[in-house]
Amino acid sequence: MEKLQALDYYSFLIYMLLMAGVGVFFGWFVKDISQYFKGGNTIPWLIGAISNYMGLFSSFVFVAHAGIAYQYGLFGVIILWSTVFPCLIAAKFLGKRWRRSGIITPVEYLETRFNSGVRQTFSWIGLGIRFLDNMVRLYAIGIFITTATSFSFFEAILISGFVITAFTIVGGVWAVVVMDTLQFVILIFASLLLVPLALDAAGGLSNLVDSHPQHFNLLNGPNATPLWILVYYLLISLKYNANWVFIQRFYSVKDESSSQKLGYFTAALFFVFPIFFLIPAIAAQEILPGLDNPEMAYVGVAVKLLPSGLMGLMLAAIFSATMSSLNSEFNVMSGVLTSDIYKRLVKRDGSERHYIWVARLNIVLVGIVATTGALFVGRLGGAFEANKLLTGIFSIPLAIPLIFGILSKRPRPIGAIATVVVGIFLGLILNGMSGISWEMATLIEITVCFAIFFGSGFFVSKSREYIDRVNAFFLLLRTPLTKDEIPVISPDFLHVLFLVFVAALAISGALILGMALLSIGTMGSDIALVGSVFLLVLSAILFFFSRRFKPKNKSIA
Repeated sequence: MEKLQALDYYSFLIYMLLMAGVGVFFGWFVKDISQYFKGGNTIPWLIGAISNYMGLFSSFVFVAHAGIAYQYGLFGVIILWSTVFPCLIAAKFLGKRWRRSGIITPVEYLETRFNSGVRQTFSWIGLGIRFLDNMVRLYAIGIFITTATSFSFFEAILISGFVITAFTIVGGVWAVVVMDTLQFVILIFASLLLVPLALDAAGGLSNLVDSHPQHFNLLNGPNATPLWILVYYLLISLKYNANWVFIQRFYSVKDESSSQKLGYFTAALFFVFPIFFLIPAIAAQEILPGLDNPEMAYVGVAVKLLPSGLMGLMLAAIFSATMSSLNSEFNVMSGVLTSDIYKRLVKRDGSERHYIWVARLNIVLVGIVATTGALFVGRLGGAFEANKLLTGIFSIPLAIPLIFGILSKRPRPIGAIATVVVGIFLGLILNGMSGISWEMATLIEITVCFAIFFGSGFFVSKSREYIDRVNAFFLLLRTPLTKDEIPVISPDFLHVLFLVFVAALAISGALILGMALLSIGTMGSDIALVGSVFLLVLSAILFFFSRRFKPKNKSIA
């Protein structure tokens, strides 16, 4: 299988330096712990939605889902579409509640809603689940890099873990969401570029359909049964709506309306793009038949078909997607370690500067643990199987109290704790029994967890303090934000923000243009030329609009 050329490494390095510059720039604007973790509630909903999409996106799609598409075709799209529903649910029912809650971390509200014990339980166990999930994501990028380069899997994991950790430390959530948006542009460009190249190499769409008709059946494969799909969709809806990064994006925007727009736009992105991401993996059946490891399908096609230099940008785009996802994860995990654990249990009266340094040290800790664990994920059967198994066992018991605790005031603290303890124990037992399918084990676990959590609501609390606290909290959730509670983004800051996008898009467009010109005459370079012109024109348009926010003085804050 082909590997990257020298020009690919150069383009990759230049792009990473661009991203580093963005992170350092926004690090200058971090003034306190609230800005570091939620951007001072000033993140525009459009940028927040793209960041939300990228935060749930990673090389996992190009490895695990591409492997499914290679084996079973469009069924991979059915699986990816499961991500649409949690976004719609959040937009309709949860987004405005998260924004009105006034929290800094996703588990912070649990102390007000239940008690400090529930908050600490969910902080510690939730961190464990997030570590497991991020180990799977790092494993996926390790597979991708190993396939495309001469690095060993061990080297790929170590390099990825170091780079992602370093990027997250610098600028907080503002740096994360801005980099997410820029990486989104490059990722979409690179992915769309590969689609016509893959179809052409496969002899055209008609030839691909004729040669592999089963791959164009939406219900192809051993898991393509109504029960399996129903349970998987339910699982993903619970998992995403309890995902700390997902929740963080909803309370980081300025108001309730913005949180709803964020959810609906994220859903639209997840609905539109899966087909474009997975077509090259399906075409790999013709281009790279008989792959020993189906998870290498997408990257194998990309290395084979993209011109030198452009493949480096593709790798940068996919690495950036994973980096976006893990940047967000490391940031919010550090938030829980700092605000929910360190600040509560170790040092309550520290300065904002002190907590920012603690947050950055916690990111280093998160990065080390996740990187080390990623080396062993392969023993669980690959990225998709590991993610599905770990999510089914651990995420469900944590998700139900976290999601429905903000929707219903009847369940009691004992119900939240019992749901976690019994749910995890039951999940381990059921998934260890060979006679029970994964979907049946997961459905039983979900049913029992719901019964325990909501069943606790039938036992009325005798604590007047608890009842009054919960009633006050739900009154807060029902009360729209006042004008004074909705922050206004400084025009000076918007001007700088526009200029950052202008510079990054212009540099990206120029970089793609240069790579395309070095391989002129090929189909890939011709498409890249059009894309580079689009990015340059887009940067010019943004520069024109940025003049509306031109600072009237030298101050940016």
